[in-house]
Amino acid sequence: MASRLLLQNLSKRHLLRSTFASRFAQSLSAVVAANSLSQDNPVSLLLAGSGSSLHQAAEKAATCHPSISQVLVADSEKFAYPLAEPWAKLIQLVQLKGDYSHVIATSDSFGKNILPRAAALLDVSPVTDVVDINGPRQFIRPIYAGNALCTVRYTGANPCMLTVRSTSFPVRPISVDSKSGGASISEVDLSTLDEDSVGKSRFMKLSSQDTGRPDLGSAKIVVTGGRALKSAENFKMIEKLAEKLGAAVGATRAAVDAGFVPNDLQVGQTGKIVAPELYMAFGVSGAIQHLAGMKDSKIIVAVNKDSDAPIFQVADYGLVGDLFEVIPELLEKLPEKK
Repeated sequence: MASRLLLQNLSKRHLLRSTFASRFAQSLSAVVAANSLSQDNPVSLLLAGSGSSLHQAAEKAATCHPSISQVLVADSEKFAYPLAEPWAKLIQLVQLKGDYSHVIATSDSFGKNILPRAAALLDVSPVTDVVDINGPRQFIRPIYAGNALCTVRYTGANPCMLTVRSTSFPVRPISVDSKSGGASISEVDLSTLDEDSVGKSRFMKLSSQDTGRPDLGSAKIVVTGGRALKSAENFKMIEKLAEKLGAAVGATRAAVDAGFVPNDLQVGQTGKIVAPELYMAFGVSGAIQHLAGMKDSKIIVAVNKDSDAPIFQVADYGLVGDLFEVIPELLEKLPEKK
């Protein structure tokens, strides 16, 4: 019987920066993707990290979705941080023991870092950035910065390894039967994972800003600024507007390259892919690389003084105006977030 293996990182970085619910939101999108392959085959969730929080997370994961039949727990200091080498070796180890038909991760920085290396160890070719599934081995993925969709048929040996865009596999509310007891929880035998398998890289430090705002990848509202803001000081207007709306802050590559904000706020083909309920773009021209990261948003509002800006072609609502006049007016009229 075919079975699926899903990956979830519970490193110290995740434990510091997000709640259990937000950490698992994208992994549940991978569960939805696994169900698109077939709803009859078992799904295993692989958790790795270290400490008591890992086992608490495993207990919650066992009851978070009815499609999950098994939770595999790898508890070791080797997985305290999301380094590609130990994780890839772990996936190889689990695959050789479990003989899974598919290995699935989301197309975030974690999945993009880990899965290609694991695929190389298993001598298979991964299929990346999947946005739709037509069958167990036929997938659709974007090409040319999202301007075209390509149908890919995987013809290699098991496992078929996928990264999926979480925005393309939304998680709908599902009631889990508490009487069922949830999925089984099993420890992964790491005795054969020796020190030599860890690799030559090591974690040095984590630099992050705890702003209290929603995570950019899962926020319902995103407020994005472009190069037209002209400086990091002016970009604070975007941050103030986001605080009033309870929104996440995004930026174009041009704004990031200019040093207005850190690169973890970049939205686009080489940044984060978002699909919020509301996407507000201020001073964003609408280059195809940026549109590739936000065009699936439910409602797009654009403000730009150039009436011919490409962003207006995808916007649901557009305002031709000076953002230095529009944003202060919005800040004045919007009520404070309670």
